[in-house]
Order: sequence, then structure tokens, then C-alpha cells
Amino acid sequence: MKPTPKSKNIPLLVFGAHPDDIEFGCGGVIARETRAGRAAHFVVCSRGEAGTNGTPQQRVAEAERAAKILGATLEFLELDGDAHLELRNAHAIKLARIIRRVRPAVVLAPTVEPNQHPDHWRLGQLVRDACRLARYGGVGELRKLAPHAIKQLFFYAVTPDAEPAGALPVLIDISPPEIVKAWTAAMEAHASQMKTRDYVEFQLARAKVHGMSAGVKYAQPLFPNEALVFESVAASVLR
Repeated sequence: MKPTPKSKNIPLLVFGAHPDDIEFGCGGVIARETRAGRAAHFVVCSRGEAGTNGTPQQRVAEAERAAKILGATLEFLELDGDAHLELRNAHAIKLARIIRRVRPAVVLAPTVEPNQHPDHWRLGQLVRDACRLARYGGVGELRKLAPHAIKQLFFYAVTPDAEPAGALPVLIDISPPEIVKAWTAAMEAHASQMKTRDYVEFQLARAKVHGMSAGVKYAQPLFPNEALVFESVAASVLR
């Protein structure tokens, strides 16, 4: 995995509704990117205070350990709180402000499928709105920061039910052992969440199923918000 200088300049901005969403939903993808020399920044929009297991303090500490394992930076954003997230334009403005500050090429967010934790799909919708607002120069609340247009928004699925029905995903090959090891360690950092279910085994099994469908050992799906554009047919298969 030797990235070209151009590919290194593709920072990722990743949004999660809860302290473990990013690791469980796309942690392998993040490990693959950071191990290739690309920067990743996490924005977590609650402290998991409504969860059955783990205190907010525990969950923040777990998220900090997991981000460090994945080689990402991390910040928490206060919105409405765990299990109370609402679709508000003010929230989209806050997210757009982060997009303008970080200036990513690629943004990842939870899918907008409704059959999942309501905070997940609502955050996905807010991030999609924020990506548009971030590029509009006339938004008064954002004028202190220069407009920024991202290159691509991808959605990730925390659970199988969150995968959009009928949509073909982009599968990211996360098979290298060092990638799987880092991703597994990042998930295991969320120890408080393993009391009711083995989420690590669950996510590894999902990744194995997706990998088998593509002829690799492990893969994680991402769902593009807009059509992917290639310079040529050949460019779509070159690595």
C-alpha cells in the first residue's frame, strides 16, 4: 500500500452519532486510509448518554482510544444529545462549519435508511445538507470561513438493516492483516458495548460476507451520495 503523493492529499472527515458508530460502521475503511498516509478526523455528535451500558465518561474515553488506534483525530459536538437528535437547519450549519474548517475531500456519514437508530439516519441527512451548505458563499452564519466543496459523500451502515435496499455499494477491500488487526482493536476499545452483544464478531462476519461477494477476504460497503465519475473505463479498474 504505497500511496501516490496525490492520493495522500485526500483527507477524510467522518461523522458518527454515537461514540462507537464510526468504528463499527467503517473502522476498517478508516484503518485502510490512515495506514496509506491519509488524514482522518472524527466528529462524534453525542457521548452515548442514552445507552444501556457505559457512562458518558467511559464512552468518551473509549472513543478516544479507538480513534488513536485508527490514527484519526477526534472531536465531540454537542447537538441534542443521544436519542434526541432532531433535524434542524441550525445543526446542519454547525456541521457545515466543521466541513469548512477541516476542508475534506471525502466525507463519511451514516446512511439515511430509516430502519435503524433514529440518530443515525437523522445525522446522515444533516451531513448531506451540511455538505451542500458548506459550498454556498452567501450563508451568513458561515461567512467567517471560506466556502468548501467536497469531492464525495459516502454513507456507511452501522447494521445490515441500514444498508440501502437495492443500492449497489462501493466495496473497500480491508483484507490486509494489519488493517483487520487495527480495526478489531478499535472496536474492542468500546468494551462497555460488548456486555449485551459481541459486536466485534458481528462486524467481522459482515465484512467477511461482503468480502466473499467480491472475491476478497474482508470488505466494508460504502454508498455514494452521487454518481462516481471516472476519467475512463480503464480508470475504474486501475489500482
